[in-house]
Amino acid sequence: MKTETVGTAEFQTWTVEEVAEAWAKNQVVLIDVRTPQEYMFEHIEGALLLPLPFFNAHKLPGQKDKQIIFHCGSGVRSEKVARAAIDAGLEKIAHMEGGFAAWKQAQKPYIGTNMATGAPSRVND
Repeated sequence: MKTETVGTAEFQTWTVEEVAEAWAKNQVVLIDVRTPQEYMFEHIEGALLLPLPFFNAHKLPGQKDKQIIFHCGSGVRSEKVARAAIDAGLEKIAHMEGGFAAWKQAQKPYIGTNMATGAPSRVND
């Protein structure tokens, strides 16, 4: 994990492996900031959807029990959202390096769309 101090806050960049391990142990909340269409086509099972255009850092829940980690397609939007959360006063926030593309490249499990039927199906499960 890479960390950066921004004022009094800690901005973290987690690797796919770190996210996957913490996710499997239910230690983190994973928030997908991609579009609803991207999420419907494929997503990490259990990740919450909060598209970038609707993001309001002031409405995020506290992180007393679980660390929030944002992710998007490549890591660009999630970094933008994480930095906005810091600007809104969160003291510690994270995003996943490389985004969902890196998650898929690492062959981590996700929900995809069966192109023959249009139905959701587990991939790399």
